[in-house]
Amino acid sequence: MSYREVSVIEIKEMLRLWLQGRGLREVARLSGTDRKTVRRYVDRARACGLDRDGDVCQLTDELLAAVIAGVRSSRPNGKSEAWETIAAQGEQIKAWLDQDLTLTKVHTLLGRRGVVVSYRTLHRYAVTELGFGQRQTTVRVADGEPGAEVQVDFGRLGMLTDAADGRRRVVHGLIFTAVYSRHMFVWPTYRQTLNDVIGGFEAAWAFFGGVFAVVIPDNLKAIVDKADATDPKLNDAFREYAQARGFAVDPARVRSPRDKPRVERSVPYVRSNFFAGEQFRDIDDCRARAQQWCAQVAGMRVHGTTRCRPAEVFATDEAPKLKAAPDDVFDIPTWTHPKVAPDRHVQIAKALYSVPGELVGRRLDARADARTVKLYWRGELIKVHPVVAPGRRQTDPADLPAEASVYAMRDLNTLQRKASAHGDHVGAYAAAVLEHPLPWTKMRQVYRLLGLVRRHGAGAADDACRRALDAEVIDVGLIERMLSRGAGEQLPLMAKPPATASRFVRSATDFTVRRPS
Repeated sequence: MSYREVSVIEIKEMLRLWLQGRGLREVARLSGTDRKTVRRYVDRARACGLDRDGDVCQLTDELLAAVIAGVRSSRPNGKSEAWETIAAQGEQIKAWLDQDLTLTKVHTLLGRRGVVVSYRTLHRYAVTELGFGQRQTTVRVADGEPGAEVQVDFGRLGMLTDAADGRRRVVHGLIFTAVYSRHMFVWPTYRQTLNDVIGGFEAAWAFFGGVFAVVIPDNLKAIVDKADATDPKLNDAFREYAQARGFAVDPARVRSPRDKPRVERSVPYVRSNFFAGEQFRDIDDCRARAQQWCAQVAGMRVHGTTRCRPAEVFATDEAPKLKAAPDDVFDIPTWTHPKVAPDRHVQIAKALYSVPGELVGRRLDARADARTVKLYWRGELIKVHPVVAPGRRQTDPADLPAEASVYAMRDLNTLQRKASAHGDHVGAYAAAVLEHPLPWTKMRQVYRLLGLVRRHGAGAADDACRRALDAEVIDVGLIERMLSRGAGEQLPLMAKPPATASRFVRSATDFTVRRPS
């Protein structure tokens, strides 16, 4: 079978849902992973000390690293041979299915051709690659328990002329519809970025007075990175937001409005009843009036299906079942996958951060928020940096090779200590070399001096430095010549320059005349 590596944020999601008391099947469905995969990670987490009666604070980076190390002792790579064999017959299988042949018959025909694979593998291939088994008919789904689900979708509302700059811009509405009561909330916005979506969610929780257990969104790019009917890949930053607020995410299928009919039918209602024909000063005015409309108009109408007023049903049945509304501001993280450059740094938000170990050319998982940058390698936290401004560099000397870290960091003190370790005069001579307005430009000369110490010995080098200091000659090349020609060579004495006569014999003060005023 094919293999997909589970990311660290997905593993944390599995364990978080399991700590909420959910069964393995429900955890697998909500996290988008296989039940057997969930079982392996849960069993390993319990062996590592995870207590189901505890809270999510147990899910530390250290625990996740231990769980991953235990589960991934052997890593499958790529797809199975049976899958590749079936893929070679993909066109023929599609042709047979287009002729309304059953998959059992297709399995038999493949056997006659010498393609011997299990029926289960063939079924997985047909469902995943050929869309086999997609049904057009549907049945009505029960509304579920009060406070359990809310459906979310974006809808185009119309054009708005901003009074501040006079621009006409398209306004979209992020619409939340409670499945049980049909109570709704509308968040107008110009964009559909992650920040705008999370801002809409925060406003929705404040409006409803709590958080729903499950969110059923459309495949918004800010929420779903890769849409799939059975295995959608969620945006890591939004998944972390869901973990912080305590709700599960169950995206609808692509181009399947029947998966979230409550909110789909709300879009034209919001567009025609709230937005059409209205004049708004700006987006803030539009949002304030949308909240008022949701509470006083949409919430108090008699719903065509339930024949009840949504706001009244929500206040009576759903509001007590919601989780507490958040009282803190969520710091929206950014998840990226940078490659380690040859200088052992990665670029995150236009700033550079050092990476420990020999990971040049590898891609890491990086999480950045307003305060810290965390670097992960195969699920294990390997480095934490404070955030620096774009264009700046954050380098930990411990991340660099020992032989290059001093020069790379321009660490003059460490270089001075290395020189002093070979003798007092060597240290004094190195200090004299570094006595410069731009001392790091002289570091190569000190490295050259240390090379002479290794080549000729510390004693000879220290004596040569003593003699050079006595003569007040600061030239590493001279030290090299002295050591190469022998210690007996004497330094040439520098003649003292003769004193030059001044222009006047007497001092200038002799000509100072104090004149009466």
